Amino acid sequence: MKEVTDTGDPGTTSPFLGLVPYLKCRDDSNSNMSHPATTPSRLPAPAKWSVEEYHQMTAVGLLQNRHVELLNGDIVEMSPVGSLHEGRGDNVADYLRERLGRRARVRENKAITLSSSSEPEPDIAVVEYRDYTDHHPYPENIFLLIEIANSSLDYDLQVKRPIYAQAAIQEYWVMDVSGQKLHVFTGVDEADYQSERIFDLTSDQSLSMQAFPDIELSLAQMQQLRG
Repeated sequence: MKEVTDTGDPGTTSPFLGLVPYLKCRDDSNSNMSHPATTPSRLPAPAKWSVEEYHQMTAVGLLQNRHVELLNGDIVEMSPVGSLHEGRGDNVADYLRERLGRRARVRENKAITLSSSSEPEPDIAVVEYRDYTDHHPYPENIFLLIEIANSSLDYDLQVKRPIYAQAAIQEYWVMDVSGQKLHVFTGVDEADYQSERIFDLTSDQSLSMQAFPDIELSLAQMQQLRG
């Protein structure tokens, strides 16, 4: 967090007034004592939350009607989504269900537990075909995560990408519906993905998931309403 310095402008009131140490003492003609300047200290860091605490807040209604997710201990407000985002997500999810059958489950806008401090809600998660009433999918249950990006492209590429990589998610796609590109990240290591392929969503290209290399996925069909 940046340090906040009071500019001394009498017409400006700092929201942090009282937290920044007083740097220069007034002259006191009745005292021979000198008052050396003190070094301003950093403001306290924001509190971090665990998944357990996050669940407790949800259970008592503190986060009611708030579209949020937990990322690295921070409770993050999720951006509102428009019809293009939702419609494209529906089409992709329906297509993956059709192609994968019961080899995997395709979950939309549902939580996944990545660590004790991260529980995001990706647009689409392709996970092991099993019952998840006992817990949200863990990294070892996840084959692929997909984020549909319209206004959130930078966030999905720069913030969520390393979080997913550090959780050892083997494959991550970002579908840029404005730029008509599909970013495919693979080759995960401890910090990030080592490979990025970019596909043109307006082309007739196909690709396969790492977990199911025998299933060909058409980019054109993936974006269409299923009949």
